[in-house]
Amino acid sequence: MGILEKISEIEKEIARTQKNKATEYHLGLLKAKLAKYRAQLLEPSKSASSKGEGFDVMKSGDARVALIGFPSVGKYKGANIQLLDLPGIIEGAAQGKGRGRQVIAVARTADVIIMMLDATKGEVQRSLLEKELESVGIRLNKHKPNIYFKPKKGGGISFNSTVTLTQCSEKLVQLILHEYKIFNAEVLFREDCSPDEFIDVIVGNRVYMPCLYVYNKIDQISMEEVDRLARKPNSVVISCGMKLNLDYLLEMLWEYLALTCIYTKKRGQRPDFTDAIILRKGASVEHVCHRIHRSLASQFKYALVWGTSTKYSPQRVGLTHTMEHEDVIQIVKK
Repeated sequence: MGILEKISEIEKEIARTQKNKATEYHLGLLKAKLAKYRAQLLEPSKSASSKGEGFDVMKSGDARVALIGFPSVGKYKGANIQLLDLPGIIEGAAQGKGRGRQVIAVARTADVIIMMLDATKGEVQRSLLEKELESVGIRLNKHKPNIYFKPKKGGGISFNSTVTLTQCSEKLVQLILHEYKIFNAEVLFREDCSPDEFIDVIVGNRVYMPCLYVYNKIDQISMEEVDRLARKPNSVVISCGMKLNLDYLLEMLWEYLALTCIYTKKRGQRPDFTDAIILRKGASVEHVCHRIHRSLASQFKYALVWGTSTKYSPQRVGLTHTMEHEDVIQIVKK
């Protein structure tokens, strides 16, 4: 039986098994096996690597967005944002069809996923795409489970938790570890995690990224349905055909990317508002220096900053000063 057939059989058995206290260990083992087989599917085949086949997209711009829905490129607030259009290939990626494995590897490098959905088709598209992404180790709008896990050479399995666990037990943790041929390890749960989340920690190659669900064609549904979709978490409603709410979509994308515009100023001149330096939120003056030139930080004496990050403008600051959106900076060298 091939890997695809094994995955199909396990998925069917999971669907048939009713979740209760008596079946939780059985379901945990099935999920562990399923994760192992899916990981094998995504591993590059030896035949492909020997022929030199592959797929990659050179990373460019200030941020990368994986777009599921329709192709688009654009420049916004002075930031070059690279959009990867990955619809059809993702649909078969979980089964290893076509070049899905390679393309998924590119999608995993994105900073944000925009999931374009047809508002007239309810939640069908969303659930299908979420399942595909989940199958290849992409976790949407989730944080990494707060579980300490460290394999050891001996001593058996040491299990502890700092919170009350309602989804996992010590026995289930041991069964899952044994499925992965791990018999010596330290495990510490710092939050109430599920068996799936514990498996994610064991596998270790999961990607946690923000996802913005964009419902298009709202001009074809009722106002009540528009209101319902708009109130869903991490969601934006738009109409490309009628150009409705597109500005708000761009604002939300900017927030999800967590980017900051910094403008530079030379002594005795006006700030240059035509060419912003794009950095992540929380960036310091030192990050600005490195973006301008790699040797600038070593020649740094102080900087003058105008903007919301200062108590007064201009304020003399050092390398550790945290910059904020649309601050202006003038760097003085030694």
